[in-house]
Amino acid sequence: MTDTPVPSGPVRVRATKKAEFWGRAWPQGASDRSNVRGGRRLKLLSIALGALTILVSASGPGHAGSTMMLTGDAFAPPAFSAFCKRERRLCDSQSGKKVVDLSPDRLQELRAVNADVRKRVRERDDLPATGKTDDWRLATREGDCEDIAIAKKAELMKKGWPASALLLTVARQRFSEEGHTVLTVRTSDGDLILDNLTPSVKDWSRTPYRYFARQSQTQTGKWERIGSGD
Repeated sequence: MTDTPVPSGPVRVRATKKAEFWGRAWPQGASDRSNVRGGRRLKLLSIALGALTILVSASGPGHAGSTMMLTGDAFAPPAFSAFCKRERRLCDSQSGKKVVDLSPDRLQELRAVNADVRKRVRERDDLPATGKTDDWRLATREGDCEDIAIAKKAELMKKGWPASALLLTVARQRFSEEGHTVLTVRTSDGDLILDNLTPSVKDWSRTPYRYFARQSQTQTGKWERIGSGD
């Protein structure tokens, strides 16, 4: 469990709604029969395209991902400072490219790292493991949500992913005040979330959380408030 950072000022959340519509063009022919046949063909084509869209959406984050809107500075989680002193390399959030081009191979790499860390690291709260209510560390065999997020960042950095695109992020469950930490991966297909509670890699806007803050990409050690998506 993570202590959620307190924003350094009022948070303004801008709600956005997006919708996509399938247009249907009905033909105008010389006879009613040709109109009916053409209409049926277009209707079948529309159904097929709709089914294909559903399959593509289910297979991954797709090309319509969204990005987090940042609304100013935020206080870092209390245990983050001590973590940075011990693990400067993993605390880094400004080195390298800030947005990674998401090829199919890169997406598969994200999924593989997410699955591997979830499989080999057992979830365990900080208190029974370290005697502290909140203690950020690199998980090896066990750890809580932030430790597991750090482990995923470490694995991706080993594979050449830039530190500035891998941002520790704090949120709350949508209907709870319990804090939670995930890893945000900034990509050309939007901001993707690696979460210890699910094997899926999802666009941040499709996860069941209220996001509060993430690591700053411009200054290591700093955090920024999160508003709504673009």
